[in-house]
Formats: sequence, C-alpha cells, structure tokens
Amino acid sequence: MTTTPEASSPHPATPRADRHPDPEPPPSGGVLWSLVGDIRSLLMLPAALTLQVAHPAVGAGVDTHSVFRTDPWGRGERSLRSLQLWVYGGAEAAREGRRLRVLHRAIQGTDTRGRRYHALRPGTYAWVHATGFPVQEHAFRYLFRPLTGAQQRALYAEWLQVGRILGIHDRDMPRTIEEFRPYFHRMLAEEIEATPVVRELLDPGARVPPPDRGPRALRLALRALWPVLSPPLVRGRAFLTAGLMPPEARAALGLDWTDAQERRLRRFCRIVRLTVPALPERLRYLPMAREARRQARDEARQEARRSPPAPGR
Repeated sequence: MTTTPEASSPHPATPRADRHPDPEPPPSGGVLWSLVGDIRSLLMLPAALTLQVAHPAVGAGVDTHSVFRTDPWGRGERSLRSLQLWVYGGAEAAREGRRLRVLHRAIQGTDTRGRRYHALRPGTYAWVHATGFPVQEHAFRYLFRPLTGAQQRALYAEWLQVGRILGIHDRDMPRTIEEFRPYFHRMLAEEIEATPVVRELLDPGARVPPPDRGPRALRLALRALWPVLSPPLVRGRAFLTAGLMPPEARAALGLDWTDAQERRLRRFCRIVRLTVPALPERLRYLPMAREARRQARDEARQEARRSPPAPGR
C-alpha cells in the first residue's frame, strides 16, 4: 500500500509520538465489530483491494513490492489477520498499526504517471484506508441489509477510529460522511485509473497458484484438482470484485456492468444473505471474531452477576 506526493503534505507520515496514548479500537458490538468477523465480509475484500490499487501510486507499489502474484494466499491471510486485529485485537490493534507503518517505510518509487511516491505519504496512505468505507457501505446492502442513516454514520466514525490505529491523522481524512462524498468523487475523477494491477485482478482468465496452506493431504488434493477448480474461482472473484464495487467506482475504471450481471449478483447475494445467518457460530464467524464474541458474552454474564437485583424482586 503506497502513496504519492501531495502538495499540502510534502513529508511522509510518521508514527505518533510515544507520549500519546494508543488509539482505541472500534467499540464492541458496533457496526464494524458485527461486520468484519462475519464470513460474508470476505467477499468484499477483493473490491476494496482493487479500488486501492486503482490509485497510480498504490498500484505501482503493489506491482513492484507485493508478493500478491507469487504468494496470493499468504498475502490474503496476512491482510485478513491485520484487519481482524484492528477491530478485535484490543491493545494489539495499535501494535499492528505500528508494525504496518514500519513495514511501509522503505517502499517508494515512481508511479504510473511518472511521479515519485512514498508508501507513507499522508494523502494516499489515507486513500488506501478510505476505500474500505464505500465498499462496505455498498456491499452491505447486497450481503447483509441496507444500512440506516445512523448505521452509516456509525460505520464511518468507526472507520475513522481504525484510521487512527493505522497512524492516519484526523486532518488527512474527511471528518464526516458529508465531507467524504465529494472527496471520494474527486479522487475517482482525478486520480483513479485502471492500473495494470487493477486489470490483472479483474481478469477472469488470470492464473492463480493453488493454496499452499493447511494440511499436506489437503494441499496435494487441491494441487491435483486446481486445473478444474481454478477457472471458475477466478471468474467468480472477478465478477464479485466488479459487482461489489460502488457503481461510480466501476464507471471511473471503465468497467462494463450489464443488467444481466446485476440480476446474477442479486441472486447470488440473496442466497448468501439467507444461508449464512443460519450457520452455527463456529462456521459463520472468523476465529478472532468468535473469540471476541465469546469474551463479550462472558463479560456480560459477569456484569449481570455483579449487578444488584432490581427493587421489588
């Protein structure tokens, strides 16, 4: 995740001074807390990643420095763990934010427009984070339910809180949804393009190596079946990446999206929306989210035991 020079922000972002307390993660029971650990959130990630690398500097940085081609499964696993830590990690959330800033300090180069970039330039470092909000907001209506106005505002406030964990200063992010909308449209109009990495992620014929994680027997089986499994999986990824991207972002990237594709997306998401809530918790939520939910229930029970009985009982 990389950034470009900004006229108003000429120096790379730096970690917060040690004298400042670590920012708190989003609240337990909030919109993000309920969303990020649900397995349906996995379907949103490719759209957010693609919108990130549509920025010329981010695309150039990922193209040059990322292992997404040679180790896509490992990179995805690490990214997912990082995202889970921001929301469910408690004190570890801030440590993860510091780790990511250290990781990106040395990443720099020239973007697709010939401009020098540094991975921690504030404006584009903020863009990488900002993309998560419109993708979540859009995809939520397909995979969960449309957010109410209050939920939209809560989601944005919580996403700003995650930004602080990542070391993004308040001045580098729009402070409200009303400020975010014109910012987002300006970025789509002036910065975003179909970079080589975007085209690669949206290519339904892209070649993806088989997973190299998990038990040896499973890895061998997947390797043997991969010539059959890979083509429909890659096509499905490309379809969902475009479909769960906000329409204005699709338009900015010059992506075609037909009525037939929209109907197909809605049918698929309706099945997901009806099926996933019926799953047991161990299948519906990712491990870190399951543990957070268990701890929240335990704390609620302990609090209930400590509370005095109501008068008259």
